[in-house]
Amino acid sequence: MAKVAIIGAGLVGSTAAYALMVGGTAQEIVLIDKIEEKARTEAMDLNHCASFIPPASIKSGGYEECSNADIVIITAGAPQKPGQTRLELVEINARIITQIVNDILTYTKEAILIIVTNPVDIMSYIAWKVSGLPSSKVFGSGTVLDTSRFRYLLSARCKLDPRNMHAYIVGEHGDSEVPLWSTANVAGVSIEHFCANCHDLCSQQGLEEISFNVRQAAYEIIQGKGATYFAISLAVRRIVESILRDEHSVLTVSTLLENIYGINDLYLSFPCIIGRHGVERVLPLEMDAEEKEQFLNSAHIVRESIPQQIKMAGNFVPAM
Repeated sequence: MAKVAIIGAGLVGSTAAYALMVGGTAQEIVLIDKIEEKARTEAMDLNHCASFIPPASIKSGGYEECSNADIVIITAGAPQKPGQTRLELVEINARIITQIVNDILTYTKEAILIIVTNPVDIMSYIAWKVSGLPSSKVFGSGTVLDTSRFRYLLSARCKLDPRNMHAYIVGEHGDSEVPLWSTANVAGVSIEHFCANCHDLCSQQGLEEISFNVRQAAYEIIQGKGATYFAISLAVRRIVESILRDEHSVLTVSTLLENIYGINDLYLSFPCIIGRHGVERVLPLEMDAEEKEQFLNSAHIVRESIPQQIKMAGNFVPAM
């Protein structure tokens, strides 16, 4: 009986619960929110799906519900507003994440923590520092969604099934993210070779437009409807599935990098093998010179945005 607790019953948290429920991914799902009535009524609404889905127990509760959870997903935090970058959320969400992790640790040190709160790379790093848990058990949703956006836009351009597009976004889940064109391929055929043999040739400008649209997607959605939640909820479900089923799937989660292109002690998205114990391994991945430069720049931007308290100490105590 797999149990997943979700901290934050807002649009992302409740939609993630819905995705897990519909997919039959977990048999017990608990919504936890500081607004208890919000969590209670979201669980109530989800339970009314009972006759249409695989059997599942959906309920709300307090942090004590984390005590026997396999996975705890943290979605709580200040949302990104129209025109606002993810990095502008650092200060307020750092305090929120710190408190949430401490509350979780009161009841369990066994659960795997998946951070979804933005900016996800920094929040994942803070959660790891605060928790004292192995980095394999504390990681973020990273660029799993960005990678899906990348594959979708490529597939639309190439008129192919997005499941046959193999391409990754690495680095920050944000404006400095890096699309890896050098390793992108269709069934083993490089994008460069595929485009060269295509009747509808892709220009360099067309490829750059895809990269731009991946980076701008969240801004456009937030401007239009206030928040992104459908796609990220499925990205979260995909991560949870790989853990609970011990799939050893390769996903670009935000994890601790050690000696990756000279980067150490920093959380960024990189292809990782995800299994029952969380991040089983960070995969060695070759980049071309331009991609490497962009990746190092992304690392610099994220590192400079980490609160000074985290850089200087093992634990972060939020300002009162």
